Amino acid sequence: MAPGLPHSSAAMERPHFIGIGGAGMSGIAKILAQRGARVAGSDARESATAEALRELGATVRIGHDAAHVSPDTTSVVVSSAIREDNPELARARELGIPVVHRSDALASLMDGLRPIAVAGTHGKTTTTSMLAVSLTSLGLNPSYAIGGDLDVPGSNALHGEGDIFVAEADESDRSFHKYRPEVAIILNVELDHHANYASMDEIYESFETFTTKIVPGGTLVIAADQAGAAELTRRIRDTTSLNVVTYGESESADIRIHKITPRGLTSEVTVLLDGKLLTFTVSVPGSHYAHNAVAALAAGVAMGIPSRNLAGALKSYTGVKRRLQLKGEVNGVQVIDSYAHHPTEMTADLAAMRSAAGDARLLVLFQPHLFSRTQELGKEMGDALALADASVVLDIYPAREDPIPGVTSVLIIDAARAAGADVQAAEDRDAAVAAIAGMAKPGDLVLTMGAGDVTDLGPRILDRLKG
Repeated sequence: MAPGLPHSSAAMERPHFIGIGGAGMSGIAKILAQRGARVAGSDARESATAEALRELGATVRIGHDAAHVSPDTTSVVVSSAIREDNPELARARELGIPVVHRSDALASLMDGLRPIAVAGTHGKTTTTSMLAVSLTSLGLNPSYAIGGDLDVPGSNALHGEGDIFVAEADESDRSFHKYRPEVAIILNVELDHHANYASMDEIYESFETFTTKIVPGGTLVIAADQAGAAELTRRIRDTTSLNVVTYGESESADIRIHKITPRGLTSEVTVLLDGKLLTFTVSVPGSHYAHNAVAALAAGVAMGIPSRNLAGALKSYTGVKRRLQLKGEVNGVQVIDSYAHHPTEMTADLAAMRSAAGDARLLVLFQPHLFSRTQELGKEMGDALALADASVVLDIYPAREDPIPGVTSVLIIDAARAAGADVQAAEDRDAAVAAIAGMAKPGDLVLTMGAGDVTDLGPRILDRLKG
């Protein structure tokens, strides 16, 4: 068995990851490599993440081919995005190699540690990052697995020497039922992932199951202000033996947000905790990020960390890639990247940028993500775009889905126009870059928004602005 591997994880000694470059998969692969496992994997294309894994000793091949799976592989790790006809998956089954879901692999990494699991429809990556950065700055050396990079490629995960493990808990495929956290955070509960959940009742049932996985005597930190989270709290309050800690601006919240003061691209947050006011700085704009920081504060306190120490440490968090990340500035135009793809996230990020923009204009290049999400929430996406001064909308990024007849970006564009938005369709990526760059004037903020590859267009917009 490789040095440092959990006692129950012999299958993780020589794992092969299909889609190793993905945010969730690469994090697990990185931690295993740091613990001494012989990691291999494949991905559809080259990336900085793939190179970062190679630097840790992992073997990363480009393209999916049955020959990539070595006969001495101890497990093949997959996510829900991997199709059954993948040649590497077929080869694993042919050789009798155990196939392990990403969530089981992550759960094995937490064995023997004190996990904090961050759940919710939105905000998981930011809140997990806030905890990882602040606990690290306090010298607690946590392990963590985040759905996005903090500052450089490959910084989404780390094997730390401390006893705390901070991880995102993904509800999209119910895989968060695999974890046994000491502290769990639920930021919000909304209907999303329509291919896996047919109704809000199914969502509530799934989150209720997640709360039953928290270890006895553990703590659930949950939002008081968000309707879905409040309903979930009502449903479990009388049956759970957990310590339930609510946070938010509601007067009934256990940790009450007393005041959020915007200060440019930062916020000053004051909370009422244990009868005392505590003020700290959040180095990213927007009230939703302030709420995420308070959730992180509450989770740390539940782990026994002094609140004043945590409050000071939270200032060291300066953002994560694709979460309102400044990509550059040319001729007075700032280009910022947003991962927002659900209407609630879009509205939150657009409101934050509207506040930061002041009298300047806010221009958005939006790429819808998934046909199923667009079919269910296209109108709400259009409504969100009405917060911008002007928007350009790309075709839908399909990710793992096949097209749905009649579901196109036109659904969003029509809804946006009905809400009074100035919005236009882009024939292709080149046209989108030209349109946004052509609109931009000194002082404007340009936001590239979506969970697909729209992030690649920020640098192209900056180049175009240079003339």
